[in-house]
Amino acid sequence: MRKRFFLTLSCILMSLFIIGCSNSNSSSKSSKENDENKKLQVMVSIYPLKEFTETIGGDKVEVTCLVPENMEPHDYEPKTKDFEKLINSDMFIYNGLGMEHWIDSVNNVVSDDKVLKVNSSDGIDVRKEGDLLDPHSWLSLIQAQKQCENIKNALISLDESNKDTYEKNYNNFKNQLQNLYDKYSAKFNGINQKDFITGHAAFGYLCRDFGLSQKSVENLYGEGEPTPKELEGLVNFCKSNNIKVIFSESLASPKVSETLASEVGAEVVPIYTLESSEDNMSYLEAMRNNLDKIYNSLSK
Repeated sequence: MRKRFFLTLSCILMSLFIIGCSNSNSSSKSSKENDENKKLQVMVSIYPLKEFTETIGGDKVEVTCLVPENMEPHDYEPKTKDFEKLINSDMFIYNGLGMEHWIDSVNNVVSDDKVLKVNSSDGIDVRKEGDLLDPHSWLSLIQAQKQCENIKNALISLDESNKDTYEKNYNNFKNQLQNLYDKYSAKFNGINQKDFITGHAAFGYLCRDFGLSQKSVENLYGEGEPTPKELEGLVNFCKSNNIKVIFSESLASPKVSETLASEVGAEVVPIYTLESSEDNMSYLEAMRNNLDKIYNSLSK
């Protein structure tokens, strides 16, 4: 309740700030629109959207990520300086599906006529876990294609003069995503073991793509630790299915994963949720790395 009060207060203060500087902001916006050589200023919520937008936009866009690197996006709360950056952008692209639990505060502060707001998950095949929407859509090579299409269309809506560039870049990237999916779909179809263990339940979309199943130490939002009974269930599952690899994400605590691994004689292996830039890998490199590790663990 206290957290919500301060977030609401921040929204009110930022609204007053925007009213006070609306004239100067409108003037700078007009100048931006009249300058054909100026790059589109795009703010995105999380890292994978930054790479998607840079890949599609090329040298026509300048992209900034709202959530700082190496921060767990589920824990992020926007600050006044973040709102200031937002109102000076041409476009704000977010993931949706509850990933940005603070999105209402952005909508309250940043008006639609100032900044184009783009829900990149519009039209994707959403999966649920119980009553919760799974926000990790970018970890599906199929759903990522739809997110990229939404980004491409948004860029064209603000910069139609560069439509051909955006279409070409999008189609090239879409083909790479599809080719990677096709390659690993064939590989996973050839193995019998389909279950793997992760630190946090982020890989539901990836599992759906390839007919796999994840069991996780932490929940969909990387919160909490398993109860002793839940941990016992994971231990028994690992022993029954001869699981020798426990995957752990860099932004999650490895403590429980390490405890589980020691109980069942398994090793802890890093895996990428791509919620932040990791190990200087591109999206395609990190996804290929993930799929390799999962395949190797299941085919032993």
